[in-house]
Amino acid sequence: MALNPYFQQGATSEQNLVQDLINEQLRMYGVEVYYLPRQYVTQTTVIKEVIESKFTNAYPLEAYVDTYDGYEGVGTLLSKFGVQELDDLVLIISKERYEDYISPLIENIPNIELTTRPREGDLVYFPLGDRLFEIKFVEHEKPFYQLQKNYVYELRCELFRYEDEVVDVGVDAVDDTVIDKGYIQSLTLVGDAIQATATTGIVTEGGLRKVTLTNRGYNYVTSTSTQYPPRVAISSVRSSIPGSTNKTYDAVGIATLIDNLINCDGVLDTKVQGVEIRNPGYGYSVAPGIGFIHKTGVGAAATSEIADGTLGIVTITEGGSGYITEPVVTIAGPGVGTTATARAVISSAGIVTAVRWKDAGIGYTVGDTPTITLSAPDTGAFGDYDIGETVTGSASSTTGIVNNWDKSTGVLELKIVDGTWTKGENIVGVNATREVRVINTDDIVTPYADNDNIETAADDILDFSEKNPFGTP
Repeated sequence: MALNPYFQQGATSEQNLVQDLINEQLRMYGVEVYYLPRQYVTQTTVIKEVIESKFTNAYPLEAYVDTYDGYEGVGTLLSKFGVQELDDLVLIISKERYEDYISPLIENIPNIELTTRPREGDLVYFPLGDRLFEIKFVEHEKPFYQLQKNYVYELRCELFRYEDEVVDVGVDAVDDTVIDKGYIQSLTLVGDAIQATATTGIVTEGGLRKVTLTNRGYNYVTSTSTQYPPRVAISSVRSSIPGSTNKTYDAVGIATLIDNLINCDGVLDTKVQGVEIRNPGYGYSVAPGIGFIHKTGVGAAATSEIADGTLGIVTITEGGSGYITEPVVTIAGPGVGTTATARAVISSAGIVTAVRWKDAGIGYTVGDTPTITLSAPDTGAFGDYDIGETVTGSASSTTGIVNNWDKSTGVLELKIVDGTWTKGENIVGVNATREVRVINTDDIVTPYADNDNIETAADDILDFSEKNPFGTP
């Protein structure tokens, strides 16, 4: 024989010894990473291009960092596409550990095309940099057949560039790395149906009962897209009233606007609709004057009326949720006098945030505080959305994948949206159905390309509305 007959070249016992020594070294000097197998959900039939893929499983695995002196690759690069991170990483994992631990766990997971070895396209979470790397090449013959066998896989990885893949492995450290990546739309949905409750007190002397508008004014708008009501100025309680220097004795009003009214010149305009009372104040002996302060609006005017036994500030004890329209406010009447009337204000999330008086009433007495009843929400909203699930609009048939769901605010973040949502339609998931209240316009854009900010900055430099963007000579 050509080889030394007293040594076994490639005996199973020798190979197992080498493998055990390598496994021990990896556990001693390695880093615990997470291995994420790629699930190929949709591919083209011609060139097998991956249209949709996802990562729903992560497996902890020890790996030796071969690039011990730092990331390889060209590093941070400034290009015409913006700032790009082009870091590379080389990791070494045990062949035996992968085949005995990971392969059996992923062989029955659908849409995984290769389970016997690491596959190019799979991801590795590197905890030291809190980053995801994509495997670009798997070297399985290095070192080259020691004792007639290979013992490790060398994974040559590049920093993962997100392309709308679903990453929901159930490990917060991993999922958080891509939660704000990609183009994300957000919708504000109706919350659970919880009835709101509120309480109030009695103003025994000189409360502002109501404000009556005598002139709507005109031009109460600051831009073509956003309306701001004027600030209501109410004269203070007279100084002869004890404690009148304390501003809590002064009434507070909130103006409301109405738009699309036609002026005498035929131009559509926004005008003052009325004044709602947030705080009736205390101790007025004469009706206070009412003024309107606004940047552009002029001409609005109103008078006020005071009374004893009005209702005071309303305290929201339970904001409730699930309100699509403002709830009806019902107030018990006094023994003798005038029953108060009010309007509830709801937020974009369908929560009652305030109750304001249209008429604070007359004749309410201490010890007989009336009850305030807000009608129940008119919604059938229920359930919670799961990150990574596909939801569908009931009217538009638009679909999207859930990126994040915040039940407390009613905000649903979606990615990979294939259409346009419709306000008022239901967003239907596996275990949840909720109505769209607001289609938010502040969509989040992938940080890999800063195109929106670049375009905005460019518009400030070059005026493309002119024929000559550099100005007229």
